[in-house]
Amino acid sequence: MNTWLNPERPLSIAHRGASAYAAPNSLQAFEFAAALGADMIEVDLHLTRDGHVVVTHDATLSGGEAIADLTLVELHNRVSPRDVPTLASVLDLAQVHDLGIYADIKAANAANPTCELLQQYGVQRAILGAFDPAIISVLEQANPGYPRAQLVPMGGDPFEIAATAEIIHLCWEAMEDPVAPLNDAFFARCQREGKQVVLWHEEDKERMARLRNLPVLGICSDMPELVNPFEPPSDWPVQIVCHRGANSVAPENTLAAARACYAAGFSHVEIDVHATSDGKLVVLHDPTLERTTDGVGRVNDAALADLRALSAGAWFSDHHAAEKIPTLDDVLALAKLWHGKLYVELKTAPAAQVWERVCAFGLQEVCFFWSFDHSLLEDMRAVSDKAHLMMRRQDFASLEETLGSLNPSLVEFTTQDDLSGVAQLKGSGVCSMIAYNGNNPEVFRQIAQLRPDLVNLHQPFEFVRVIQAGDSVNGA
Repeated sequence: MNTWLNPERPLSIAHRGASAYAAPNSLQAFEFAAALGADMIEVDLHLTRDGHVVVTHDATLSGGEAIADLTLVELHNRVSPRDVPTLASVLDLAQVHDLGIYADIKAANAANPTCELLQQYGVQRAILGAFDPAIISVLEQANPGYPRAQLVPMGGDPFEIAATAEIIHLCWEAMEDPVAPLNDAFFARCQREGKQVVLWHEEDKERMARLRNLPVLGICSDMPELVNPFEPPSDWPVQIVCHRGANSVAPENTLAAARACYAAGFSHVEIDVHATSDGKLVVLHDPTLERTTDGVGRVNDAALADLRALSAGAWFSDHHAAEKIPTLDDVLALAKLWHGKLYVELKTAPAAQVWERVCAFGLQEVCFFWSFDHSLLEDMRAVSDKAHLMMRRQDFASLEETLGSLNPSLVEFTTQDDLSGVAQLKGSGVCSMIAYNGNNPEVFRQIAQLRPDLVNLHQPFEFVRVIQAGDSVNGA
């Protein structure tokens, strides 16, 4: 029995992979989908002239050549195998990462070869879908043992269009309010007719919040982390801080990295703030531009307009080449939109100016501050006795001395510190945070056993996988 077809929550189906963060249908997009916790990856399938199933949405290349007219060698002489991979290579990746396959078959002649490959690989979790009803008929005749999904455009009766398929896949993302028709009567009819439902690719956080509570089999998204965001264990309301944002799937300290963090359900984005030569505030880690932009020189020596002309993402991937250096205001606006929190590290930014911008957005209670330059923290405390400051345990001889410095709201520990202080802080009104930039599962489990109030992580998705897979948060 296919128990996976009765999930407790909607399956997260990465639409052409995690295509918000990499080229759609590329191996990198599928790798990112796995990293972001997708249950399945949606792949668009065509057949080459010599019978290879390949993963790409369009029937033609950008130069106009038809996929069906090219051999696999000819195809990969024109485009990288990572950008237009074979289905076989995607299945290899899916097996490594335990991903299910949602096959959107674009060409009728790819239907049977797709079924044969899935069976050859022993794939258990697969859905076979298509817009063309003729392809659904081919799949019905092939009877490979996988459920079939009829993709339904706007304007048609989904029950009539998908009469012969087990799954209704609604492609209604362009509707003004596609959620409205998904009422009790709709799902009652689905139940009567034995239909399950898969929903369009959704990236709007408000609509997703409505969709994820519906009785659907799965939801497609370019941002698969948005489908089922992290929820802390009921007995450990831990807050997760993403170091420089979700920097494994998007360039650090960019809006894309921050958005991925919030979409995944993590509480805080950690950012680094510098001042420009014309007195503006920008978010970038290094004092110089070379590592994470296509510029050169010191951030403090450049005007905002010149910095905004640079790419802050091309170093990470071509997909993020248009990503710009954000201003502090850009990040504050994003945090407000997502009801997110911030860990603000003052690099060369004046404390008073940073505080003024935080107050302008009304985010004083959801931001905390730290700096290697202790004088900047002294400035922040002088500006406001209500600003939430962080102190690092490693910078002081004792926990008592740490707490005596500038009245902190938060104490950060590393895994090398005396971690008995985490327990000592419980009930004190001062929060504890453990910072860890590695990805050792055993260290993650040790952190979970200590139950700090916050964790500051470079690999938050790996941390969540470890604590959800084991019983460490249950104190076992």
